[in-house]
Amino acid sequence: MKPKVLVTRAVFPEVLTILSGKADVDHNASDDILAPSALRARAAGCKGVITCLTEKIDAAFFDACPSVRAVSNIAVGYNNIDVTEASKRGVMVTNTPGVLDDTTADLTFALLMATARRITETERRLRNGEWKKGFALQQWLGTDIHHASLGIIGMGRIGQTIARRASGFEMNVRYHNRTRLDGATETKLNVHYASFDAILRESDFVVVMVPYSTATHHLIKAEDLALMKPGAIFINTARGGVVDDVALIAALKEKRIAGAGIDVFEGEPALNPDFLKLDNVVLTPHIGSATHATRMRMAALAAENMTTALTGKTPPNLVNP
Repeated sequence: MKPKVLVTRAVFPEVLTILSGKADVDHNASDDILAPSALRARAAGCKGVITCLTEKIDAAFFDACPSVRAVSNIAVGYNNIDVTEASKRGVMVTNTPGVLDDTTADLTFALLMATARRITETERRLRNGEWKKGFALQQWLGTDIHHASLGIIGMGRIGQTIARRASGFEMNVRYHNRTRLDGATETKLNVHYASFDAILRESDFVVVMVPYSTATHHLIKAEDLALMKPGAIFINTARGGVVDDVALIAALKEKRIAGAGIDVFEGEPALNPDFLKLDNVVLTPHIGSATHATRMRMAALAAENMTTALTGKTPPNLVNP
Protein backbone atom coordinates (compact mmCIF):
# COMPACT_ATOMS: atom_id res chain seq x y z
CA MET A 1 0.00 0.00 0.00
CA LYS A 2 1.11 3.55 -0.72
CA PRO A 3 1.79 5.75 2.31
CA LYS A 4 -0.93 8.30 3.02
CA VAL A 5 -0.15 12.02 2.69
CA LEU A 6 -2.37 14.94 3.67
CA VAL A 7 -2.11 18.10 1.58
CA THR A 8 -3.62 20.75 3.85
CA ARG A 9 -4.36 23.44 1.21
CA ALA A 10 -5.37 23.43 -2.44
CA VAL A 11 -2.43 22.87 -4.76
CA PHE A 12 -1.95 22.61 -8.51
CA PRO A 13 -3.13 19.47 -10.35
CA GLU A 14 0.38 18.84 -11.64
CA VAL A 15 1.65 18.63 -8.07
CA LEU A 16 -1.07 16.18 -7.11
CA THR A 17 -0.01 14.03 -10.06
CA ILE A 18 3.56 13.96 -8.75
CA LEU A 19 2.40 12.99 -5.29
CA SER A 20 -0.17 10.43 -6.41
CA GLY A 21 2.53 8.36 -8.05
CA LYS A 22 4.13 7.74 -4.67
CA ALA A 23 1.37 8.27 -2.10
CA ASP A 24 -2.32 7.96 -1.31
CA VAL A 25 -3.21 11.66 -1.25
CA ASP A 26 -5.87 13.33 0.90
CA HIS A 27 -6.20 16.78 -0.66
CA ASN A 28 -8.01 19.68 1.03
CA ALA A 29 -9.31 20.93 -2.31
CA SER A 30 -11.73 23.37 -0.70
CA ASP A 31 -8.69 25.36 0.50
CA ASP A 32 -10.46 26.17 3.78
CA ILE A 33 -7.98 26.55 6.62
CA LEU A 34 -8.34 23.45 8.79
CA ALA A 35 -8.99 24.05 12.47
CA PRO A 36 -6.40 22.33 14.69
CA SER A 37 -8.82 19.53 15.61
CA ALA A 38 -9.76 18.95 11.96
CA LEU A 39 -6.12 19.02 10.93
CA ARG A 40 -5.22 16.38 13.51
CA ALA A 41 -8.20 14.23 12.55
CA ARG A 42 -7.29 14.22 8.86
CA ALA A 43 -3.58 13.70 9.49
CA ALA A 44 -4.16 10.71 11.79
CA GLY A 45 -2.75 7.65 10.05
CA CYS A 46 -0.76 9.73 7.54
CA LYS A 47 2.95 9.25 6.96
CA GLY A 48 3.39 12.79 5.67
CA VAL A 49 1.74 16.19 5.74
CA ILE A 50 2.29 18.99 3.21
CA THR A 51 1.51 22.29 4.92
CA CYS A 52 1.42 26.02 4.46
CA LEU A 53 2.07 28.74 7.01
CA THR A 54 -1.58 28.52 8.05
CA GLU A 55 -1.18 25.17 9.82
CA LYS A 56 0.33 24.92 13.29
CA ILE A 57 2.36 21.76 13.70
CA ASP A 58 3.22 21.41 17.38
CA ALA A 59 3.45 18.89 20.20
CA ALA A 60 -0.33 18.48 20.31
CA PHE A 61 -0.31 17.65 16.60
CA PHE A 62 2.45 15.07 16.98
CA ASP A 63 0.70 13.51 20.00
CA ALA A 64 -2.45 13.05 17.92
CA CYS A 65 -0.61 11.94 14.76
CA PRO A 66 2.27 9.64 15.78
CA SER A 67 2.38 8.04 12.33
CA VAL A 68 3.58 11.29 10.67
CA ARG A 69 7.22 10.96 9.64
CA ALA A 70 7.62 14.02 7.45
CA VAL A 71 6.21 17.56 7.29
CA SER A 72 6.84 19.49 4.07
CA ASN A 73 6.15 23.22 4.31
CA ILE A 74 5.31 25.15 1.13
CA ALA A 75 7.30 28.20 2.22
CA VAL A 76 10.81 29.28 3.05
CA GLY A 77 9.82 30.16 6.60
CA TYR A 78 8.67 27.43 8.96
CA ASN A 79 7.77 29.24 12.17
CA ASN A 80 4.42 27.41 12.04
CA ILE A 81 6.25 24.16 12.81
CA ASP A 82 7.89 23.22 16.11
CA VAL A 83 11.07 21.85 14.56
CA THR A 84 12.59 21.00 17.95
CA GLU A 85 9.60 18.84 18.82
CA ALA A 86 9.66 17.25 15.38
CA SER A 87 13.34 16.40 15.77
CA LYS A 88 12.72 14.78 19.15
CA ARG A 89 10.18 12.51 17.51
CA GLY A 90 12.28 11.71 14.45
CA VAL A 91 10.04 13.66 12.07
CA MET A 92 11.70 15.27 9.05
CA VAL A 93 10.77 18.90 8.34
CA THR A 94 11.46 20.56 4.98
CA ASN A 95 10.93 23.96 3.37
CA THR A 96 11.16 25.48 -0.13
CA PRO A 97 14.11 27.90 -0.30
CA GLY A 98 15.60 29.44 -3.42
CA VAL A 99 12.69 29.11 -5.82
CA LEU A 100 10.96 32.29 -4.65
CA ASP A 101 13.91 34.65 -4.15
CA ASP A 102 13.52 36.63 -7.38
CA THR A 103 9.74 36.90 -7.16
CA THR A 104 9.81 38.12 -3.56
CA ALA A 105 12.57 40.61 -4.39
CA ASP A 106 10.43 41.89 -7.29
CA LEU A 107 7.47 42.48 -4.97
CA THR A 108 9.73 44.17 -2.43
CA PHE A 109 10.90 46.62 -5.05
CA ALA A 110 7.34 47.09 -6.31
CA LEU A 111 6.28 48.11 -2.79
CA LEU A 112 9.32 50.36 -2.43
CA MET A 113 8.56 52.13 -5.71
CA ALA A 114 4.82 52.35 -5.11
CA THR A 115 5.36 53.88 -1.68
CA ALA A 116 8.06 56.29 -2.83
CA ARG A 117 5.98 57.58 -5.74
CA ARG A 118 2.64 57.45 -3.86
CA ILE A 119 1.16 55.18 -6.54
CA THR A 120 -1.79 53.71 -4.63
CA GLU A 121 -2.64 57.01 -2.94
CA THR A 122 -2.68 59.03 -6.15
CA GLU A 123 -4.59 56.34 -8.04
CA ARG A 124 -7.30 56.49 -5.34
CA ARG A 125 -7.41 60.26 -5.66
CA LEU A 126 -7.68 60.04 -9.44
CA ARG A 127 -10.52 57.49 -9.22
CA ASN A 128 -12.29 59.69 -6.65
CA GLY A 129 -12.26 62.66 -9.00
CA GLU A 130 -9.72 64.67 -7.00
CA TRP A 131 -7.42 65.40 -9.97
CA LYS A 132 -8.51 68.95 -10.72
CA LYS A 133 -5.41 70.90 -11.73
CA GLY A 134 -3.88 68.74 -14.42
CA PHE A 135 -0.13 69.26 -14.17
CA ALA A 136 1.02 71.19 -11.10
CA LEU A 137 4.61 71.57 -9.94
CA GLN A 138 3.96 70.77 -6.28
CA GLN A 139 1.18 68.25 -6.67
CA TRP A 140 1.55 64.83 -5.04
CA LEU A 141 5.32 64.90 -4.80
CA GLY A 142 7.08 61.65 -4.05
CA THR A 143 10.62 60.50 -3.28
CA ASP A 144 13.41 59.61 -5.71
CA ILE A 145 14.67 56.04 -5.67
CA HIS A 146 17.71 56.45 -7.89
CA HIS A 147 20.94 57.34 -6.03
CA ALA A 148 19.12 56.99 -2.68
CA SER A 149 20.46 54.97 0.24
CA LEU A 150 18.96 51.55 0.87
CA GLY A 151 19.43 49.66 4.12
CA ILE A 152 18.66 45.93 4.16
CA ILE A 153 18.20 44.19 7.51
CA GLY A 154 18.69 40.49 6.83
CA MET A 155 21.08 39.59 4.02
CA GLY A 156 20.17 36.04 3.12
CA ARG A 157 19.24 34.89 -0.37
CA ILE A 158 16.31 37.29 -0.77
CA GLY A 159 18.17 40.21 0.79
CA GLN A 160 21.02 39.70 -1.67
CA THR A 161 18.56 39.50 -4.55
CA ILE A 162 17.04 42.81 -3.47
CA ALA A 163 20.54 44.33 -3.40
CA ARG A 164 21.06 43.26 -7.01
CA ARG A 165 17.81 45.00 -7.99
CA ALA A 166 19.03 48.16 -6.26
CA SER A 167 22.16 48.32 -8.39
CA GLY A 168 20.02 49.16 -11.41
CA PHE A 169 18.87 52.30 -9.60
CA GLU A 170 22.45 53.15 -8.58
CA MET A 171 21.44 53.05 -4.94
CA ASN A 172 23.94 53.14 -2.09
CA VAL A 173 23.26 49.81 -0.38
CA ARG A 174 24.24 48.89 3.13
CA TYR A 175 23.12 45.88 5.11
CA HIS A 176 23.01 44.38 8.58
CA ASN A 177 23.06 40.65 9.19
CA ARG A 178 23.83 38.27 12.05
CA THR A 179 26.85 37.13 10.07
CA ARG A 180 28.74 39.50 7.84
CA LEU A 181 29.16 38.44 4.21
CA ASP A 182 32.63 37.65 2.93
CA GLY A 183 34.51 40.41 1.18
CA ALA A 184 34.16 38.91 -2.28
CA THR A 185 30.37 38.74 -1.97
CA GLU A 186 30.19 42.30 -0.66
CA THR A 187 32.22 43.48 -3.63
CA LYS A 188 30.11 41.50 -6.10
CA LEU A 189 26.89 42.93 -4.69
CA ASN A 190 28.40 46.40 -4.16
CA VAL A 191 27.12 46.50 -0.57
CA HIS A 192 28.65 47.64 2.70
CA TYR A 193 28.12 46.33 6.20
CA ALA A 194 26.71 48.66 8.87
CA SER A 195 25.33 48.40 12.38
CA PHE A 196 21.61 47.89 12.96
CA ASP A 197 21.20 51.43 14.32
CA ALA A 198 23.19 52.97 11.47
CA ILE A 199 20.94 51.28 8.91
CA LEU A 200 17.90 52.85 10.58
CA ARG A 201 19.44 56.29 11.14
CA GLU A 202 21.04 56.84 7.76
CA SER A 203 18.94 55.04 5.12
CA ASP A 204 16.37 56.64 2.84
CA PHE A 205 14.73 53.23 2.47
CA VAL A 206 14.82 50.42 5.03
CA VAL A 207 13.87 46.87 4.02
CA VAL A 208 13.53 44.15 6.64
CA MET A 209 14.07 40.61 5.36
CA VAL A 210 14.63 38.32 8.33
CA PRO A 211 12.87 35.06 9.22
CA TYR A 212 10.31 35.18 12.02
CA SER A 213 11.19 33.54 15.34
CA THR A 214 11.03 34.38 19.02
CA ALA A 215 14.38 36.12 18.55
CA THR A 216 13.04 38.40 15.79
CA HIS A 217 9.59 39.07 17.26
CA HIS A 218 9.15 42.86 17.17
CA LEU A 219 12.69 43.28 15.95
CA ILE A 220 11.51 46.68 14.73
CA LYS A 221 9.90 48.53 17.64
CA ALA A 222 8.89 52.12 18.37
CA GLU A 223 12.39 53.08 19.48
CA ASP A 224 13.87 51.65 16.26
CA LEU A 225 11.39 53.50 14.05
CA ALA A 226 12.26 56.67 16.00
CA LEU A 227 15.83 56.40 14.68
CA MET A 228 14.70 56.68 11.06
CA LYS A 229 14.79 59.89 9.02
CA PRO A 230 11.51 61.82 8.78
CA GLY A 231 11.61 61.32 5.00
CA ALA A 232 12.50 57.62 5.14
CA ILE A 233 10.35 54.75 3.88
CA PHE A 234 10.05 51.37 5.56
CA ILE A 235 9.32 48.09 3.72
CA ASN A 236 8.37 44.73 5.25
CA THR A 237 8.05 41.69 3.01
CA ALA A 238 9.49 39.29 5.58
CA ARG A 239 6.94 38.09 8.13
CA GLY A 240 4.24 39.58 10.27
CA GLY A 241 5.44 39.93 13.85
CA VAL A 242 8.94 41.04 12.86
CA VAL A 243 7.57 44.59 13.12
CA ASP A 244 5.42 46.01 15.91
CA ASP A 245 2.44 47.02 13.77
CA VAL A 246 1.02 49.35 16.44
CA ALA A 247 4.32 51.23 16.64
CA LEU A 248 4.57 51.41 12.84
CA ILE A 249 1.04 52.81 12.55
CA ALA A 250 1.85 55.47 15.14
CA ALA A 251 5.03 56.48 13.27
CA LEU A 252 3.10 56.74 10.00
CA LYS A 253 0.15 58.58 11.51
CA GLU A 254 2.39 61.14 13.19
CA LYS A 255 4.50 61.47 10.00
CA ARG A 256 7.65 60.53 11.90
CA ILE A 257 8.53 58.54 8.78
CA ALA A 258 7.33 59.32 5.28
CA GLY A 259 5.72 56.02 4.39
CA ALA A 260 5.72 52.24 4.44
CA GLY A 261 5.05 49.32 2.12
CA ILE A 262 3.74 46.27 3.96
CA ASP A 263 3.01 42.77 2.62
CA VAL A 264 2.82 40.87 5.93
CA PHE A 265 0.98 41.56 9.16
CA GLU A 266 0.64 40.38 12.72
CA GLY A 267 -2.31 38.01 12.98
CA GLU A 268 -2.93 37.89 9.24
CA PRO A 269 -5.31 37.61 7.43
CA ALA A 270 -6.65 39.98 10.07
CA LEU A 271 -4.77 43.26 10.22
CA ASN A 272 -4.87 46.31 12.40
CA PRO A 273 -7.72 48.40 10.91
CA ASP A 274 -5.77 51.60 11.58
CA PHE A 275 -3.57 50.73 8.60
CA LEU A 276 -6.60 51.33 6.37
CA LYS A 277 -6.96 54.90 7.59
CA LEU A 278 -3.51 55.94 6.37
CA ASP A 279 -2.62 57.38 2.97
CA ASN A 280 1.13 56.97 3.43
CA VAL A 281 1.18 53.17 3.45
CA VAL A 282 0.91 50.68 0.59
CA LEU A 283 -0.70 47.40 1.66
CA THR A 284 -0.65 44.02 -0.10
CA PRO A 285 -2.07 40.71 1.22
CA HIS A 286 1.07 38.54 1.61
CA ILE A 287 1.73 38.21 -2.13
CA GLY A 288 5.53 38.23 -2.03
CA SER A 289 5.83 34.92 -3.89
CA ALA A 290 2.45 35.09 -5.62
CA THR A 291 3.11 34.41 -9.26
CA HIS A 292 1.84 31.26 -10.95
CA ALA A 293 5.31 30.07 -11.92
CA THR A 294 6.83 30.61 -8.49
CA ARG A 295 3.98 29.13 -6.46
CA MET A 296 4.06 26.13 -8.80
CA ARG A 297 7.80 25.69 -8.18
CA MET A 298 7.26 25.99 -4.43
CA ALA A 299 4.54 23.34 -4.38
CA ALA A 300 6.50 21.03 -6.69
CA LEU A 301 9.58 21.34 -4.48
CA ALA A 302 7.47 20.55 -1.41
CA ALA A 303 6.19 17.45 -3.22
CA GLU A 304 9.75 16.43 -4.11
CA ASN A 305 10.78 16.88 -0.48
CA MET A 306 7.88 14.69 0.62
CA THR A 307 8.30 11.90 -1.91
CA THR A 308 12.01 11.70 -1.10
CA ALA A 309 11.32 11.57 2.64
CA LEU A 310 8.76 8.80 2.17
CA THR A 311 11.48 6.60 0.63
CA GLY A 312 13.57 7.01 3.77
CA LYS A 313 16.17 9.16 2.01
CA THR A 314 17.24 12.64 3.10
CA PRO A 315 15.07 15.21 1.28
CA PRO A 316 16.85 18.07 -0.53
CA ASN A 317 15.66 20.82 1.84
CA LEU A 318 15.77 19.25 5.28
CA VAL A 319 15.43 21.84 8.04
CA ASN A 320 16.21 19.73 11.09
CA PRO A 321 19.50 17.88 11.54
